[in-house]
Amino acid sequence: MSHTQIPDPAQDVARPGPLRRLAAHWRGRPFGFTVGALAVLLGAVILLMPSAYVVETPGPTQDVLGDSGGRKVIDVSGVRTHKDSGRLLLVTVNAAGVPGYPVSNAEALWGWADPRMLVMPQEAVFPPGQTSEEYQRESQQEMTSSQDAAVTAGLDYAAKLGVDVKGAKVTMHVDDIGGPSAGMMYALGLVDMLTPAEESAKTTVAGTGTIDDEGEVGAIGGIDLKMLGAQRDGATWFLAPSANCDEVVGHVPEGLRDVRVSTLDDAYRALVAIGEGRGDALPRCTAG
Repeated sequence: MSHTQIPDPAQDVARPGPLRRLAAHWRGRPFGFTVGALAVLLGAVILLMPSAYVVETPGPTQDVLGDSGGRKVIDVSGVRTHKDSGRLLLVTVNAAGVPGYPVSNAEALWGWADPRMLVMPQEAVFPPGQTSEEYQRESQQEMTSSQDAAVTAGLDYAAKLGVDVKGAKVTMHVDDIGGPSAGMMYALGLVDMLTPAEESAKTTVAGTGTIDDEGEVGAIGGIDLKMLGAQRDGATWFLAPSANCDEVVGHVPEGLRDVRVSTLDDAYRALVAIGEGRGDALPRCTAG
């Protein structure tokens, strides 16, 4: 009598390895199917690779009349200061794809499809070969230089308004923000603190722009994203450098009103007008 041998379940049973199972799975498949699958796999790998682009999105805002990291953004000693019930917001962008903050091709592709994102070649933002340490150092140096200019311009302008600024000592501090574009708002905040008037009168005013020692306001990048961040965080007015007006027109989000400024004097007079309810007469950006 013949017998059929039944494997003992307690014994080890040899099974093919993973490569053999994979080969068996693909054996007999059409050639086109294999090529298509490899193309999909290659596409997925490419999407996950680091991109040669920078993706910017609306970043955080900061009230220059308030605190950052437990410290005053603008700290003044040696002279009298005054409080204002409103807020003056500096605005920023978040940037991925800069040294130390890589971005994938998939994220860059998503950025092109999202109107709230800006995608630019890396060489338009930082020089080729720049390290993360060099990028951070340059950004911090720009911020420090901007703050120094804001202090000079702010004290000089307050003195012209009749404020005694002799003996004033000013330091500025914001966590995790670099670059020069907050200069105007630093200077405006300093003047606001030194003058007795409550300029903004409980209004939230945002703005951006570089500033020099003479109080001249200069152009910045990413202003459309910065306006989105301002509107998101409750601003109803936005002080924009006149040099950026071509980028402002057509991009002001609903609920936000832009005001064109070229100097610290323009910005301060606009702030006073807004606080007094005369903002509708202020100049807006126009194209060309």
